[in-house]
Amino acid sequence: MLLRSIIIYFCVLVVIRLMGKRQIGEMQPFEFVITLIIADLACIPMAELSVPLAHGIVPILTLLIVHFFICFLARKSMIARYILTGRPAIVISPKGIDFKELKALNMTLDDLMELVRGCDVFNLADVAYAILETNGNLCVIKKAQTEPITREDLKIKVSQNTLPMNIIMDGKLMKENIALAGINEKFIGKCLDKAKLKRVKDVLILTLDNNGEVFIQGKNAQEYYSFQMNFDGGDKW
Repeated sequence: MLLRSIIIYFCVLVVIRLMGKRQIGEMQPFEFVITLIIADLACIPMAELSVPLAHGIVPILTLLIVHFFICFLARKSMIARYILTGRPAIVISPKGIDFKELKALNMTLDDLMELVRGCDVFNLADVAYAILETNGNLCVIKKAQTEPITREDLKIKVSQNTLPMNIIMDGKLMKENIALAGINEKFIGKCLDKAKLKRVKDVLILTLDNNGEVFIQGKNAQEYYSFQMNFDGGDKW
């Protein structure tokens, strides 16, 4: 039973990974159904030793093929896509809440208010449009006068931020990232000095963005350090 459980576990893990990252997050209806069936099929050969292992693995792999076929069909045909996944629905417009649309979606006003609050909006008067996506997520477009002021509105010029690069992780240098960032061991040493750390292996994490902003924390430290460094490699990523 232990061996069968391990085999089924890795089989399901591989299948879910092959089905795509959306399986781990928000799923379409047909994906949700396939996932439920896979879960049920996986339990039977794990719990029942009289059931051949293949009776669990073969149906799971079959559902994987069915999933690929459905996804292919959805990509090639708009009609099939609408049948399988439905269409986004506008539940709030400048005219107000569309009660007929809510009724068609089998949603109550409480359901709608909960989704709106999940978008960090607490006053319906601030909503220009609310769209219920096919995976059940609600997207809200606020009215222009309620949107926060941006740097662009104030005509402030700023350099574009990029994802911070990991320079040290768990006491180990990320050599590929160091080369890409255009820095050297001397630069890293200065960062360690500012964080009052002596050795690379004492560093839990050190990140660097293209503007020279450094985040560093030691393995046994109770606080982190964040400071600005001057370097010439910021235009490389």
